[in-house]
Amino acid sequence: MKVGIVSDTHMTTRRNIFPDPLLKGLEDVELIIHAGDWQTLEVYEQLSEIAPVEGVAGNVDDMEIIERFGHKKLLTLNGYTIGVTHGHLGKGRTTPEHARSMFEEDDPDLIIFGHSHIPLDEEIDGVRMFNPGSPTDKRWQPRFSFGLMTLGETLDVRHVYYDKT
Repeated sequence: MKVGIVSDTHMTTRRNIFPDPLLKGLEDVELIIHAGDWQTLEVYEQLSEIAPVEGVAGNVDDMEIIERFGHKKLLTLNGYTIGVTHGHLGKGRTTPEHARSMFEEDDPDLIIFGHSHIPLDEEIDGVRMFNPGSPTDKRWQPRFSFGLMTLGETLDVRHVYYDKT
């Protein structure tokens, strides 16, 4: 199973077209996971044209998005447990710590989060943590990014980087 991972798209009515490198990268995915800060449900609608979409709300999302997606989700995909949160809630000082604290009672194989716009792939307290960065709002990062995950005999997740939207 191949899964696309995005976060922090911050799409608005002024900026509502996904960049070509992201669209090309998501062409053959079976699922897309969005880790919050959609900013508009149009993002969900556009991504749903590519593949089914799961996700959570972020700190800039309105009540409609919060009620639809919530702030925490546990997904079971091909036998793996994947935690998804934005990373702005919880205890701790850093975004990864906030994200990790949301799943203290759970035993996920991977936690996907966003919020910081900083791509990350590291282990915290025995759990692999993955932040895809942002495909549309890189802020201070040198490149735009998203993630691709393959769930088979092993769980493989990696960043995809590009320079221009």
